[in-house]
Amino acid sequence: MSEGTVLHIKGRVLRGPEDVRDELWVRDGRVTYEPPAAARKVTTLTGWVLPGLVDAHCHVGLDARGPVDESTGEKQALTDRDAGTLLIRDAGSPSDTRWIDDREDLPRIIRAGRHIARTRRYIRNYAHEIEPGDLVAYVAREARRGDGWVKLVGDWIDRSTGDLAPCWPRGEVEAAIAEAHRLGARVTAHCFAEDSLRDLVEAGIDCVEHATGLTEETIPLFAERGVAIVPTLVNIATFPRLADGGQEKFPRWSDHMRRLHERRYETVAAAHDAGIPVFAGTDAGGSLPHGLIAQEVAELVKAGLPAATALSAATWGAREWLGRPGLSEGAPADLVVYDTDPREDVRVLAAPRHVVLRGRVTG
Repeated sequence: MSEGTVLHIKGRVLRGPEDVRDELWVRDGRVTYEPPAAARKVTTLTGWVLPGLVDAHCHVGLDARGPVDESTGEKQALTDRDAGTLLIRDAGSPSDTRWIDDREDLPRIIRAGRHIARTRRYIRNYAHEIEPGDLVAYVAREARRGDGWVKLVGDWIDRSTGDLAPCWPRGEVEAAIAEAHRLGARVTAHCFAEDSLRDLVEAGIDCVEHATGLTEETIPLFAERGVAIVPTLVNIATFPRLADGGQEKFPRWSDHMRRLHERRYETVAAAHDAGIPVFAGTDAGGSLPHGLIAQEVAELVKAGLPAATALSAATWGAREWLGRPGLSEGAPADLVVYDTDPREDVRVLAAPRHVVLRGRVTG
């Protein structure tokens, strides 16, 4: 919009699941609920309004082979933006994507630096691959490079046993998480299986990605400590294909992956019922395409979360968790407009009518 233009949005503005307003204005790129005294030009949009969606597990600057060039990273970010994702927690990337911060037309990114993995225990070209004695130093490095998060690979296939296994001894994990917290960063970890979870939570981890290995023994521990999970159900849907590909070489691992997949909805429902914070993330940028946040929210509903709770996992609650504003007075005008009430049917998220980023209508 040109300078001096005011954006007027009428309909139903969902500041929260129950906090609904009839209209808002956007002036100088920020939200206001006070009608402007005068404006040279007013552009009006109508519909149901949500804060810009949040993908809490996404990888801009990464594909199945490793880091990508800026042109590819730009396409990834634009795909997310056009799907309504305006805030991304980038849960590990080997690419330097700071250049995105200078682009007014691209989503905001909260970075976790580069993945930190055990030597030969993760996807090639993705992570710093190190031994436990170096864990504290690398966590400190990524805490300084990121935007308040660090990403560990908590478990991966151990070729000597042919199954998923924890990557880090308890003592090193405790020291590394303590160092991250000292530097003001939170720590999250990739975890598929069961065995690494207790040590990570008791060591002070802040979040676990995927969390397919949650059990009736560890769910109460997560709830007691307030450790969040980001289930990435659109990624967990790929487990049967992965298991089929590894059946001949690693049958134990393949069977394990199938079991984790089979109980995925039950696991997420039990976590939610226990009071564990659940947030929406797609794991886009590895083997998955970008722009899948609507599918992930729909998967959370399929797992048994109420529609408003699943929406919050990608909007109000996720923004609060990440320390970013929603549609409060004076907040940056990052919002999405839909034809119908997303609280009634979250599938409307797949078809935004308008996307407004930094006060400008995109597209």
